[in-house]
Amino acid sequence: MMSKPLSERLASARQDAEPSRSASGRPSQLSQLGAGRGRTDFGALRSQIQRRIISELSADADLGGVAGRRAIEELFNDIVAAEGIPLPRQERSRLLEAVMAELLSFGPIEPLLRDDTVDEIMINGPAHVWVERHGLLEETDITFENDDHVRRIIDRIVAPLGRRCDDSSPMVDARLPDGSRVNAIIPPISLVGPVVTIRKFSREALTMQNLIRFGSLTTEVADLLAACVQGRLNILVSGGTGSGKTTLLNVLSSFIPENERIVTIEDAAELQLRQRHVISLEKRPANIEGAGEVPIRQLVMNSLRMRPDRIVVGEVRGPEALDMLQAMNTGHDGSMTTLHSNGPRDTLARLETMVMMGSIDLPHRAIREQITSAVDLIVHQERLFDGSRRVVSVAEVQGMEGDVIILAEVFKFEQTGLVRGKVQGRLQATGIRPKFEQKLAQNGVKLLGSAFPPAGTVSTFGDAPAARAGAR
Repeated sequence: MMSKPLSERLASARQDAEPSRSASGRPSQLSQLGAGRGRTDFGALRSQIQRRIISELSADADLGGVAGRRAIEELFNDIVAAEGIPLPRQERSRLLEAVMAELLSFGPIEPLLRDDTVDEIMINGPAHVWVERHGLLEETDITFENDDHVRRIIDRIVAPLGRRCDDSSPMVDARLPDGSRVNAIIPPISLVGPVVTIRKFSREALTMQNLIRFGSLTTEVADLLAACVQGRLNILVSGGTGSGKTTLLNVLSSFIPENERIVTIEDAAELQLRQRHVISLEKRPANIEGAGEVPIRQLVMNSLRMRPDRIVVGEVRGPEALDMLQAMNTGHDGSMTTLHSNGPRDTLARLETMVMMGSIDLPHRAIREQITSAVDLIVHQERLFDGSRRVVSVAEVQGMEGDVIILAEVFKFEQTGLVRGKVQGRLQATGIRPKFEQKLAQNGVKLLGSAFPPAGTVSTFGDAPAARAGAR
C-alpha cells in the first residue's frame, strides 16, 4: 500500500522540487544533469530520480503488477515535468525503463536478460560486465554505480528464494524466475568486487530436432540416444563447463514415457521436464547458524523411498555419486545425470574419485564393479574453438577386464580443420555394435538400422550452423 493518495504525493513532489532551484532561477541539479549527453550524466540522473521516487513511496509500498508500474511512471513524469528536465522522447523512454528496472527488476542487466542473443552474463565488479553470445565472450558498456549497487541486485535475486549473500555467507547459488542459474560471490572472497554469473535458459524448451539443426549431433546419434532412454539405459552426460550438458539432459529426459514417475534432484532447479508426473527436489544450504542443510546425497537417498521409476540428478559432484550408482543398481534403470570431465575415460576416473569421497573404505575394484554394473552409456559434449557445442563421443561401458573398465566408443567426432573460424569435422561411426542391444530388446525397444551405420560412415558438421550458444 502507498502511504497517501498518488495525487497528494505528486503535489508533494512538486513542492520538494522548488528548493532545488536557486533564487536566481538557475536550473536545478536534476535539470543540469538532464542537459548532459554523457553516460555519467544519464546514470546520475537515473539515480536521483530513483531516490526521489523512493522517497515518495512508503516502506511497505506494493510495487507488483500493473498498478505499481503505473504509480512509478506517474511519479517519474511528474518529477521530470516539475524539474523541467530537457529530454528527447527517446531518452525519456530509456530513462523511464532504467528507473523501472532498478525499482522492479534487476537494474542495468535487465536489457541483457531480455536479449535472446545473450547466453551468459558475467558481472566482474561494478565497472565490468561481460556477456557470451554464440559461445564467444564480449564486453558491454553497462556499468553499476558501485559495489553496493551490485549487491542490491544480488539481494533482489536471492531474497525470494530464502537465501542470503553477506559477510557470513559470501557465496550463493540461486536462480531467476525463468530458471536461469545464478552464482554470486562477494568481498572479501572476491578481490574485484561482487561477481555475478548468470547462465540464461532458452525461453523455449529445445528439442532433439533443434540440436540436430544446430549441429550439436546427427540424426543417427539422435536415434540411438532416444532408443537408449526409452529402453531404460543408465546414462551419464559429461563435458566441461558450458558445454551443453544440462540442455542435452533436458532433451534426453523428454523421451521418458509419460506413465513413469520421475524424481529430479538438483543444486539449483534447472531441469525443465515436460512430463506430468515429475517431483522436483532441490538441495538446501545451511542457515546462518550452520544448521538445516539438506545435501544432494540426502535427497538421492530419500528419493529411493518415493517410488521413482527414474531418478534424474542435475549433476553429481561429490559423495552423492555413490548413492546414484546404488540407485542405478537397485531397480531404477533409466536414470540419468551429468558430471564435469574432459572425456569418456576421464568421466569414469572422476566418478570413481567422487565415490571414494563418500566411502574411502571401498576398494578400487569394488567401486569399478559398481560403475560397470550401473552405467550403460556415456555421452560426452565439448564446447569447441568456435564456441559451438557438440556431442563428440558416445561410448558404452561394456564390463571389466582385470581391474580396467572396458569402454567402447560407438560414435566419435573427428575435427578436420577450420574454415572462416568455424570448426569442420565429422561424427563418425566406429562400426562397433554395442552390447546393450539385448537390454533394449528386453525393454521392447528395437534399434533402427540407421543407428549403427557401417564403420567409417560420417556425418559432416561443416555446413551446419554453430550449436546454439544458449544450450547448457
